[in-house]
Amino acid sequence: MLLNRLWNASIHTRIFLRRWMPTNILLDKLRTRRGLKWGVPATLLGVVYLLIAATCTGLIDQGWSEWLYLAFIWALWNGLKFLLFGPWSLILLIRVRTQEARIRKRDRMPSARAALWQ
Repeated sequence: MLLNRLWNASIHTRIFLRRWMPTNILLDKLRTRRGLKWGVPATLLGVVYLLIAATCTGLIDQGWSEWLYLAFIWALWNGLKFLLFGPWSLILLIRVRTQEARIRKRDRMPSARAALWQ
């Protein structure tokens, strides 16, 4: 019973985060066919997030509030998402382009039946 509630809560949390968090929305747009070409430049956004995380830890070391650890975790998580998506988008783009090339090649080749009737 408790496991079922936890499972449902995690599903609803995932749906909420997927629909309303800006980085998740951006990554969903980047996973489309038109967005795959922007995967590597989006990696630079991951670098910015990691710089924010490093700044947060530096400020905490200088005596700022430890609440900055929340910003650190947020920035680190988003930075890793974007840094890992860059190479993954290249793999996906290569796969999509090879499939498209196969389809174009298949459409250019006359079928056996059409060759018989000509």
